[in-house]
Amino acid sequence: MKKLRLRETSLSIWGWGSLGIVLSLITFGPFVIFYLAFYILCFVGGGFVVTLLFGKTNSEKYLEQCEHSFLPPTSTGIPKCLEEMKREARTIKIDRRLTGANIIDEPLQQVIQFSMRDYVQYWYYTLSDDESFLLEIRQTLQNALIQFATRSKEIDWQPYFTTRIVDDFGTHLRVFRKAQQKITEKDGQATGTAEDLVDTFFEVEVEMEKDVCRDLVCTSPKDEEGFLRDLCEVLLYLLLPPGDFQNRIMRYFVREIIARGILLPLINQLSDPDYINQYIIWMIRDSNCNYEAFMNIIKLSDSIGELEAVRDKAAEELQYLRSLDTAGDDINTIKNQINSLLFVKKVCDSRIQRLQSGKEINTVKLAANFGKLCTVPLDSILVDNVALQFFMDYMQQTGGQAHLFFWMTVEGYRVTAQQQLQVLLSRQKDGKHQTNQTKGLLRAAAVGIYEQYLSEKASPRVTVDDYLVAKLADTLNHEDPTPEIFDDIQRKVYELMLRDERFYPSFRQNALYVRMLAELDMLKDPSFRGSDDGDGESFNGSPTGSINLSLDDLSNVSSDDLVQLHAYISDTVYADYDPYAVAGVCNDHGKTYALYAITVHRRNLNSEEMWKTYRRYSDFHDFHMRITEQFENLSSILKLPGKKTFNNMDRDFLEKRKKDLNAYLQLLLTPEMMKASPALAHYVYDFLENKAYNKGKGDFARKMPPLIPKTDSDPEHCRVSAQLDDTVDDNIPLRVMLLLMDEVFDLKERNQWLRRNIKNLLQQLIRATYGDTINRKIVDHVDWMTSPEQVADLVKRFRDAFWPNGILAETVPCRDKAIRMRTRIAGKTKLLSIMPDELKHIIGAETTRKGILRVFEMFQHNQLNRRMVYVFLEGFLETLFPQYKFRELFNKLHSRSKQMQKYKQKLQTTQAPSLQKR
Repeated sequence: MKKLRLRETSLSIWGWGSLGIVLSLITFGPFVIFYLAFYILCFVGGGFVVTLLFGKTNSEKYLEQCEHSFLPPTSTGIPKCLEEMKREARTIKIDRRLTGANIIDEPLQQVIQFSMRDYVQYWYYTLSDDESFLLEIRQTLQNALIQFATRSKEIDWQPYFTTRIVDDFGTHLRVFRKAQQKITEKDGQATGTAEDLVDTFFEVEVEMEKDVCRDLVCTSPKDEEGFLRDLCEVLLYLLLPPGDFQNRIMRYFVREIIARGILLPLINQLSDPDYINQYIIWMIRDSNCNYEAFMNIIKLSDSIGELEAVRDKAAEELQYLRSLDTAGDDINTIKNQINSLLFVKKVCDSRIQRLQSGKEINTVKLAANFGKLCTVPLDSILVDNVALQFFMDYMQQTGGQAHLFFWMTVEGYRVTAQQQLQVLLSRQKDGKHQTNQTKGLLRAAAVGIYEQYLSEKASPRVTVDDYLVAKLADTLNHEDPTPEIFDDIQRKVYELMLRDERFYPSFRQNALYVRMLAELDMLKDPSFRGSDDGDGESFNGSPTGSINLSLDDLSNVSSDDLVQLHAYISDTVYADYDPYAVAGVCNDHGKTYALYAITVHRRNLNSEEMWKTYRRYSDFHDFHMRITEQFENLSSILKLPGKKTFNNMDRDFLEKRKKDLNAYLQLLLTPEMMKASPALAHYVYDFLENKAYNKGKGDFARKMPPLIPKTDSDPEHCRVSAQLDDTVDDNIPLRVMLLLMDEVFDLKERNQWLRRNIKNLLQQLIRATYGDTINRKIVDHVDWMTSPEQVADLVKRFRDAFWPNGILAETVPCRDKAIRMRTRIAGKTKLLSIMPDELKHIIGAETTRKGILRVFEMFQHNQLNRRMVYVFLEGFLETLFPQYKFRELFNKLHSRSKQMQKYKQKLQTTQAPSLQKR
């Protein structure tokens, strides 16, 4: 029964279920199954979501309860940090003031903005949108610039611009010149490869500098970047606040921006030879190129690349001109241009073949062997500075220098004697009587010439007829000397130099004569005309360019032992001046100087005199230079107080100078000093006499060389600043010009008479142009260079060069080699074209050409240009931070130099034997 009931129940369930399905299908269609499945799935999913959310809430409450009951408490910094991060970023206010000058701050802010945009922002925004980091970097840069500007205002830049830069440039040029000489001595060739020159340059640098060599920084890009990073890190340490510097991330970012984004591109540009050549051409763009200079450059060029570039350009122009279809007058013009280009092309081909074959022709030797040279008369040689120095060199080689110096001394004596006698006549007309004194000085000068060149004690002695010497001696003993007293003997000496085979005739066959013609530009176009025997040559009168003689400088008479002189600088000055305690500070036509009142006592057996005379420091300096040149033993005993170019009107400085000058006078007037140099009394009395001091009396001593010329001390390895001549006037332009001319034209290796003439010429030129206001003009010029307007202009130039129109400049593609070579030719041509003829007449055309081309060649090596830029940078930082030991820092940064290590090993090797002996 139970089974029957179960079966009936199951059948009813299936029946009713089937009926329900059938009715559903009839009612809702065949998709009812899918709807049902979807409803069931939504029900299950909803239940799961509700269960998950309910469990999460309960879990968080439970964990919070566990945290307070079982775990240790968390640090308060973490919640605080999280709270700060949730807050909105605070705006950092940037103060746009940097230097205190708006005209500088505006372009400088633009440079900072462009640097941040192009070196930081372009990648930072891909990582974060937070502006605070960028603002912090900008603030750090500004802090460094503010400290830099503040320190710059505290520095006196005059010594750096007037002395340090010139010294560094001159030393760089000296190292380059010695490197060229070393290569020539080693290989026997005038030029070597660029690599050999660079290696030799740094060898010479370490020998000269002793403790530093910059070869790694200049030749290795990796070491250069490391050097700049280290240097920037030191600068940031000095300029940034301690907190900013300790932030490593910020410091590294700023360091990389300055080192790789600013300094390295700037150094790359300044060191590029092609950029320098273009800049040279731009600087002298107003001068026209000289065809003769252009042809000289081609004929003297040692670079096959330069010659090929010019030849190819000439061929291109020829092809263009021949393709033109012209008629009429244009045909003649084009023909002339074609002929000129053909000539240039021919010269280039000839020069290239000669260089490739190695058969270089020495034009001087070629001219000497040619035989037919221009004849320069002896009288023309004696009055031309350039020609005379070659003849002087030859006479010293043959032992005839005494004859030449005698002739020159007499010429100077005649001119000066005539001037003194004219002054004497004018004073007699005015009622002033100084006849005995003037005649005494004339006699002293004449006796000095006689004793030095004609007496039996003279060594070497001028050989002339004895009766002429006896006649001269008798005239000196019984008559007053006249300007013509030496004429007969001078005529004989001139004829001896002209006729004697040892002198002028042999000089014309010597290589020095050919070199003289080359310096005078007379190997092709002679400018002197004259007969071989010298007919028509005159020696009477004062020739052009004759040397003025100082009577006092030639005096050699003994002093009167019975006369005693005492002098000291008193405190009494003119009441018209604004007196300090020691001197009057005078203002004459805008020129300010100190005037010292000297009280002089003169005693002899019968009388005693006292007077006051007034002298400037420049009078003391001229007087000191005269007596130390005339009496060489005094130079090691007497020391004149040093000069001071700027701020020399300071009260304390004048007080110290007064004491030093007093000590100088007391030492000079000691009896022992006067007895040791008897002729010194005439100089001292003339200086202390109550009259205007004549500085011109020292000119001859500076122009005439001694009988045996002194060789200027030029040690093989030393900086240029160590060679500054203490006897040169304290005139910055004169020192600068002499320094540069010595190094550019290598004057120290040549006749010292020429160098003294150049110095006198520059002195006269500067004084005639500027007078005594030149130092003030230099101060004004340096102030102008460091003024806000000029600094702002430099910043704008930098901004426009790196970001033209506000956009980062693209890397300039390297110009074609042929264009760069032609630029070199154009630059050398421009430089030779602007050289004044006066300079060629003073030091010679050949020397001028060689000097200018040496300087130009120095700029054609990227590594050497980098070295010069780094030297200037080091000098700038040493001046900016004088209280820090930047020199030692640079020595450490350059200590890994290979050349430096070789030099130290060489020193150890050379010193080892001497140590073993000890």
